[in-house]
Amino acid sequence: MVQVCLNGERDATDGARIPLTPDALATAAAEAVAAGATDIHVHPKTPCGRDSLSPRVVTPVLEAIRARVTVPVGVTTGAWTEPDASARVARVRSWTTLPDHASVNWHEPGAEELAAALLERGVGVEAGIWSGTDGADRFARSPLAGQVLRVLAEVTDPDPDTAPDTARALLASLARHGRPVLLHGQDGGAWPVLGLAARLGLATRIGLEDTLFLPDGGQAASNAQLVAEAVSQYGCAQRSS
Repeated sequence: MVQVCLNGERDATDGARIPLTPDALATAAAEAVAAGATDIHVHPKTPCGRDSLSPRVVTPVLEAIRARVTVPVGVTTGAWTEPDASARVARVRSWTTLPDHASVNWHEPGAEELAAALLERGVGVEAGIWSGTDGADRFARSPLAGQVLRVLAEVTDPDPDTAPDTARALLASLARHGRPVLLHGQDGGAWPVLGLAARLGLATRIGLEDTLFLPDGGQAASNAQLVAEAVSQYGCAQRSS
């Protein structure tokens, strides 16, 4: 599986290539799926570019994307979208249109309650376990660990030389859970970690949330260009394994 992460916390200061509006996100999603993406992760944004869990923001994004593609669509629930943990749960319970899945960062306050609220509503949970946090230890103690859709092993190490080793250490801390794993990196570590995921036969992701650059260092023009490159590398790695 290759998930495309369309925008992340980026905004207009990162350039016009970052999709922000429902229409732009839908177009970017359709292009990425045509390039080979099989799943979508998106940060719905207010008109001023702020990540939001409000149903008035989430619903138009989901409807616009689903009008263009048929693959699963997931959203973020990161703490920055709503700093108050109980308010974040209330937002999820107020959604009028449900995503297929939502990421929950297990090191953040209120992660357990948030994941439970999502599961109660029939929304798949991607358990975000970040390197450099206590997320793996918290997840190991969670009674919900066996119910999540998959684990997002999120390598926050941006150094291309050390990110693969950071990824291996993170994977080792998750080995006992037995849930499907999607491994990805960010910034300078995005492509090295994607290559490791390919060699290990794991699901992965790429997109303008994780990196603005192609493997050769050139600027990526779009999510679709990043996905096309990832699919090429991912397929080659699978055939050679």
